Amino acid sequence: MEMTTPVYTDILYTKADGIATITINRPKQYNAFTANTCEEMIHAFKDADYDRSIGVVVLTGAGEKAFCTGGDQGTQDGGYGGRGVIGLPIEEVQSAIRDCSKPVIARVNGFAIGGGNVLVTICDLAIASENAQLGQAGPRVGSVDPGFGTALLARVVGEKKAREIWYLCRRYTAQQALKMGLVNAVVPLDQLDAEVKKWCDEIVEKSPTAIALAKKSFNVDTEMIRGMGGLAMHALKLYYESPESAEGGNAFREKRKPEFRKHIK
Repeated sequence: MEMTTPVYTDILYTKADGIATITINRPKQYNAFTANTCEEMIHAFKDADYDRSIGVVVLTGAGEKAFCTGGDQGTQDGGYGGRGVIGLPIEEVQSAIRDCSKPVIARVNGFAIGGGNVLVTICDLAIASENAQLGQAGPRVGSVDPGFGTALLARVVGEKKAREIWYLCRRYTAQQALKMGLVNAVVPLDQLDAEVKKWCDEIVEKSPTAIALAKKSFNVDTEMIRGMGGLAMHALKLYYESPESAEGGNAFREKRKPEFRKHIK
């Protein structure tokens, strides 16, 4: 099945040697995504899934500073402006990664914060450069991922560590992420591309049907999280409309410490 390729403005999409690479191309914004970025990623992931010449997909960010730093808080101003329950079809991006029959490798080339850390969590594998930093920021900026970003993270790193990551909003080094199982390997930045290519080449050599069946089998165990997340997104929408949540975004844009508790009645 062939898909009409649109003119991408927020991502770069390439194919070579059985490898599809999706690069969030917003380096000035530390590769934070907008609604349009999500739409383009959804299209690219579906294209890679449908293309039988592709055996593995790499997700990364442009430049050397950031993999992805989540939703672009600089443009939120009370809403992301796109479709979906919260105006940001991030649920569909997450589903596109999960539903793609090819393994998806996160090439973590810098900051993977907030929604970026969630993408790392959802990807089948993750390879990070030594300068990478990972972590959540939601409760610091008036947001949360009430689906894969919390429940699946607990499966990946363990319940106590996942709660620590969300409650404290700390940043973790690539080596700390490796120790907790959030990434599979850590290499110097100048060796990142070679290491990712090595892993990709090994996957491409394997039976695509066997790989697809293995991925679907892994997903079955955590598939209920998708339904839970879809339900929770409606609650998240109500939260985003509250003064408490707005305080987080406003404080971020105004570069000040948020005062969440003054909005609790």
